[in-house]
Amino acid sequence: MSDALMARLRAGAEVLALGLSDAQFARLMEFLALLQKWNKVYNLTAVRDPEEMLTHHLLDSLAAVAPLRRHVAQAGLPAPVRLLDVGSGGGLPGVVFAICCPEVDVSCVDTVGKKAAFIQQAAVALKLPNLHGVHARVETLTAPFDVVSCRAFASLPDFTAWSRGALASHAVWLAMKGKHPGDELAALPADVQVFHVEPLQVPGLEAERCIVWMRPSAQVGTGQGGAVA
Repeated sequence: MSDALMARLRAGAEVLALGLSDAQFARLMEFLALLQKWNKVYNLTAVRDPEEMLTHHLLDSLAAVAPLRRHVAQAGLPAPVRLLDVGSGGGLPGVVFAICCPEVDVSCVDTVGKKAAFIQQAAVALKLPNLHGVHARVETLTAPFDVVSCRAFASLPDFTAWSRGALASHAVWLAMKGKHPGDELAALPADVQVFHVEPLQVPGLEAERCIVWMRPSAQVGTGQGGAVA
């Protein structure tokens, strides 16, 4: 990978105030190289250009790292925090979370076996014991996770319905979206509480991004609060 790409990655991470180590930057670049290599055979992402991959995948996922860290700190969750990334595909944002948040144990679930296999390969190549690839339908998972995330996976009603069985009693959903998804928010059932819609700024990307934070309504008033923005 070129020095120019590394420079753009470092500059973007600095804007996001992530405080990453040299080893974490090296892993992120190695992940980008793995994604490019495997994408030629397994079609992990429609984005092919390395510079576009850096912006639309790595930096886009990195924009959610600080919000995830904040939630973990505010919720007082004991390590390791268990996160399930649904429909992870090429590992976005799951692999990025695993690299940047070593205290978070990340499982990336996908119904496509080759994509789960890629995550397993990435875990070995990047020496990430906190990263796991899971070949399954999310509806079949019942192990309790503290955070269930997705990025451009499905509508909010479908995402919450399909993954509800994987939530621990205190868990939240972290859904990365583009523009404020007003129609999807309106379609959510009454037993899903949206407690924050958090705007994201992705360095080098002139596009709207946000995180929709949700929890089952029974958890109203327990733990992290916040109003729908």
